[in-house]
Amino acid sequence: MTLSYRHTTLACYTGYITQAIINNLAPLLFVIFQDSFGLSFEQVGRLVLLNFGVQLVADVFSARYVDRIGYRAAAVLAHVLCTAGLVLLSVLPRVLPSPYLGLQIAAVVYAFGGGLLEVIVSPIVNALPGEAKERAMSLLHSFYCWGQVAVVLLTTLLIRFCGASFWPALPFLWCIIPLCNLFFFLRVPLVPPEAEEKLMSLSELLRSPLFLIGLILMMCAGAAELTMSQWSSLFAERGLQVPKILGDLLGPCLFAILMGIGRAFYGICGEKLNLSHALTLCGGLCVVCYLVTVFSPWPLLSLLGCAICGLSVSLMWPGTFSLMAAAFPRGGTVLFAMLAVFGDLGGSLGPWLAGTVSDFAQHTGTLLQLNATTGEELSQLGLKCGLLAAVLFPVILFAGTILFRRLTHSRT
Repeated sequence: MTLSYRHTTLACYTGYITQAIINNLAPLLFVIFQDSFGLSFEQVGRLVLLNFGVQLVADVFSARYVDRIGYRAAAVLAHVLCTAGLVLLSVLPRVLPSPYLGLQIAAVVYAFGGGLLEVIVSPIVNALPGEAKERAMSLLHSFYCWGQVAVVLLTTLLIRFCGASFWPALPFLWCIIPLCNLFFFLRVPLVPPEAEEKLMSLSELLRSPLFLIGLILMMCAGAAELTMSQWSSLFAERGLQVPKILGDLLGPCLFAILMGIGRAFYGICGEKLNLSHALTLCGGLCVVCYLVTVFSPWPLLSLLGCAICGLSVSLMWPGTFSLMAAAFPRGGTVLFAMLAVFGDLGGSLGPWLAGTVSDFAQHTGTLLQLNATTGEELSQLGLKCGLLAAVLFPVILFAGTILFRRLTHSRT
């Protein structure tokens, strides 16, 4: 069978589904990890920090070496690491003296694979023949959302009907996808990257104020998206006191569905929208969603705020990629790698900040007083404080998109 660029696109779509597995499976198990291994909010937040911190290291590695080793070798290596990391996630916490160390080792392995995927999949699709690159990029990123929906839905239902003790089987089940896609990437046709001498160097990019603003936008996009998606399952169960299956379906699952719808809509109708204006609108909506999630007195309205947040962040990551690719057409792999670095930096700092603030706030006099007067548990109040701290990121993104637009107009 002769494989075409259509098969390459399908392999890239599956690559983003793999990354959704890597980023979203463990957070769905946070409550189980807390109950089974006695982890604190800061420790589970540190797992998120480790995941995206290692992905950040992988992004830096990619910027330096991917053009040398080639897209195919990098894609295969990424899927090998993702598969191995998921297997280790199931095995190591149950065989090592320190379960938390086992979780950390597994996170390092699969995160490096996820970081490689993040850098190489977008330029592979961007290099394929055809027009409407922005639409193609948004459709590509929508598959991350559909992967997230599948992970949340199937994982939640399996835990619900098979019990929490079934969790070690889940990483084995999900590793089938990267394992199969590994062999797909061995055969699909790829467009080789452009010669390095035709591309902009990192120092050239860093001298551009527009590029620096783009990096900040990317960091805030990663933080705004990942803080809500990583913490929403635990927040629903511990912060809103709703049953896990209801919280996961109305929180992270609906979040992912709306994020996917937003990206798919832009992929289909994107030529009718002004991307920079759309990103500004998304930033403002994201601020509102965070505030509703934190301050609503009704749990279902908080879950709705969490879910609509998925729509608000839908264009942030792929939209920033598209804006920067259009502004710097000779950016090459270095451009995508640096954007991924800052996206993962935000994806690391945002959830970790939320976890750290949650733990710290529970020991403050203000929350102790609120606990005494309102009757809300300290864990509930602490989680709300953590999410409130993360609203900083969509606020910066909202202002940054306006500044980016002004600089772009003055540039032309």
